[in-house]
Amino acid sequence: MLVVGDVMLDRYWFGDAERISPEAPVPVVRITKTEDRLGGAANVAVNIASLGAHSELIGIVGADTNGQRLRTLCHTHQIHRSLFEDPSVNTTEKLRIIARQQQMVRCDFESTPDRSCLEQLYKQLPEKLQSVKAVILSDYGKGVLEDIPRIIRRCQTRNIPVFIDPKGDNYTRYTGATMITPNKSELRQVIGQWHSEEELYRRAQNLRRTLSLQYLLLTRSEEGMSLFYDQGVVHFNAQAREVYDVSGAGDTVIAVVATMYAIGTPIDQAVEIANRAGGIVVGKLGTATVSYSELFSH
Repeated sequence: MLVVGDVMLDRYWFGDAERISPEAPVPVVRITKTEDRLGGAANVAVNIASLGAHSELIGIVGADTNGQRLRTLCHTHQIHRSLFEDPSVNTTEKLRIIARQQQMVRCDFESTPDRSCLEQLYKQLPEKLQSVKAVILSDYGKGVLEDIPRIIRRCQTRNIPVFIDPKGDNYTRYTGATMITPNKSELRQVIGQWHSEEELYRRAQNLRRTLSLQYLLLTRSEEGMSLFYDQGVVHFNAQAREVYDVSGAGDTVIAVVATMYAIGTPIDQAVEIANRAGGIVVGKLGTATVSYSELFSH
């Protein structure tokens, strides 16, 4: 499995907030623990690895300590990575400060990679595609996936399925992909607000056919998921017993559905398993993964 996209370092600072600052009406958090996790496309890659599949990651990092930390975490999780170093950017970082099980604030650090570094990344693709069963494009709008049609065309020549976690309102660049996995707010940006299931069905199927997609998987939070394809639509009820944190759940869903599909699982079963995985991961704090044993013992 090959993941291409915007890699991030997710940082968590945990502490206690027992008083208000005398400088401003904000809580003072005394940090007691810190934790670094793989985020963005790297979180997709670690979810694949946690299932026992061979996980390969392509992305861009800065020439900084966060970039080194990402490499170390990839090695720890047995992710084979090609992380190109761009000295002109900072590695994308999301810092979350958490007190009493509540996220107090999130600080984002990011910049857009240089075109020359992107070209290096794209030149690696033909070699990487020789041995993969599926490709996931993890688009967080940070600049790595600025030429998605080029990647899709390369995959099509080798009959490699392409799964995309989309961003923005320009879905034409996803034309020809096997599946896109928008959430409700992402899909609304493209097809507008729907007022009934019938209207959603019509608009989603029109979009799918216009973009020549085999599947459109809509993730709907507490409403579960809806899979749109040639045969119609299949709805999957939400599996979460308790929602603790939804961050990174979309990464888990696309990782699981693509991996299951790549080993020959029928699409409806692959989505059912991914739906189960999403229900498990939202019960965990922050960007998290689901192991094979966890997934198939539920």
